[in-house]
Amino acid sequence: MENFHLSTLDILIIIAEILLVVIIGFVAAGKVKRTAEGYFLASGNMPWYLIGAAFVSTSISSEQIVGTIGATYKGGLGIANWEWWALPTYLLTMIFFIPLYLRNKIMTVPELLNRRFGPACGAIYSFVILIGYIFVFLPPVIYGGSITLSELTGWDQRYVMAGIIIVTASYTLAGGLSSVMWTDAIQCIMLIGGGVIFYFVALDHIPGGWSAMVEAAPERFHLYQPADNPEAPFAGLILATFGVFLFYQSSNQVMIQRILSARSRWDGVMGLIFSGFINLVRPLVTCLVGLILYHWLEVMRQGPSLLPDNQDKAFPLALQLFAPSGLKGVILAGFFAAVMASVSSLSNSIATIFSLDVYKKFINKNAGDKKLIIAGQLSGGAALVISSLMAPLVGSVGLFKYFQTGVTYMATPFISVLLMGVFWKRANYAGAIAGLVGGVIIQIALGAFLLAADIKLHWLYVGAIAEVLTILLIVIVSLRTTPPVLADIDRFLWKWSWVQNMDDKSAQRPWWKQIKLWLALYAIAWCYIYWRFW
Repeated sequence: MENFHLSTLDILIIIAEILLVVIIGFVAAGKVKRTAEGYFLASGNMPWYLIGAAFVSTSISSEQIVGTIGATYKGGLGIANWEWWALPTYLLTMIFFIPLYLRNKIMTVPELLNRRFGPACGAIYSFVILIGYIFVFLPPVIYGGSITLSELTGWDQRYVMAGIIIVTASYTLAGGLSSVMWTDAIQCIMLIGGGVIFYFVALDHIPGGWSAMVEAAPERFHLYQPADNPEAPFAGLILATFGVFLFYQSSNQVMIQRILSARSRWDGVMGLIFSGFINLVRPLVTCLVGLILYHWLEVMRQGPSLLPDNQDKAFPLALQLFAPSGLKGVILAGFFAAVMASVSSLSNSIATIFSLDVYKKFINKNAGDKKLIIAGQLSGGAALVISSLMAPLVGSVGLFKYFQTGVTYMATPFISVLLMGVFWKRANYAGAIAGLVGGVIIQIALGAFLLAADIKLHWLYVGAIAEVLTILLIVIVSLRTTPPVLADIDRFLWKWSWVQNMDDKSAQRPWWKQIKLWLALYAIAWCYIYWRFW
């Protein structure tokens, strides 16, 4: 990007951040028990604060920063729903899924599907999710990080990609989940801290601040958007709470693996609540700078517009315009921390699923811990190489749309089967297979029909329709085939007692450590935000 300059101080800050992350990653790797549980689940010994920080770091990356800032520039505050609309999904995850995973000592989502329904279910999940991670999740992360640095510095994007992959893979493949979560925690601090500072520095460039921006374009400052809004329809968000959003938080291996590593149910739930508090300020990092840049370019006319199709350049342009020397380094250090966090998390989850649910079950059933770890390291490294080759495709679609659409289409069959498995004792093996395979066919057929009929429907609605049809298919097939043996599946059916015991011997914890206290505080803050910006 022309006129952009990194000072020596900026470069030193970026290098120092990368070195700090790598050092912490290798220190954590040196303390990892060289067992499958130690490498893939950090020996189930992670505290709540690491879980919460890692949960946030994993879900914020280049597609969140570059893509969402660009989408906010184009569409307004409604895009912040993608960051703030977490409490409903978090509640469902805390009440229904965390107890299910931790009480049954589940290591991977395919393991849950296998134990609840049958072996083919886990195999289908493993295959589809591995494809999804490699072709849907990782490419926009790698592309967003590399294109931003390339735009800002003029460096060849291919070399930038290679650098991101090599540096991140070095500690991720060495230390497994323990290295990932410790580095995620540091990266979360860097990202949120630097991003919040950048937001206020950028806002200071607007005469009159936030009030002036609202006065100039009040229609752009509402979280509620009508059902036909092309970016963030509120009705679609509500439907997605029980679909794609719930899948992403509760049954997406890369996210739920953080909670599976918890040392107790209390730590797992508190970690999720802690991430909720971090999410309250997250839009300052990932969204609201887009509103500032819009006012600067479209209202104050201080430069050429990025509309209608160049919104992905909003973040690097804002960095060039608003960040002084030194702060540029802090912001870019936080940005690359986010990229590295997501790349390392995805790579680790790919390694986990491939080793435990593919390699051990289908390739080498007698594999010991050493071979499982090696298989994980090789598969994680190979995934990074393949995803980097796919990354240029993202640029032709748009970061935000590519990621959100891909996740929605992939999530529908899995969340449909999991919900029926948790809440309906009659759901059986045949019904689950029908849901997983038929759900994919339904999703593809529905998309093809809408395209042929020239019906433009937001992908959240498409996902919701497909989910309803998939659930109906599961019900029909289950009722027409042999029911499961209740004694075999009872421990996987949700019960109210799970919620009552969520606090993990809460009577022995002081009041300031009670889950209900912190959940109530988070809920009050969340409700205030939606009341304030409705």
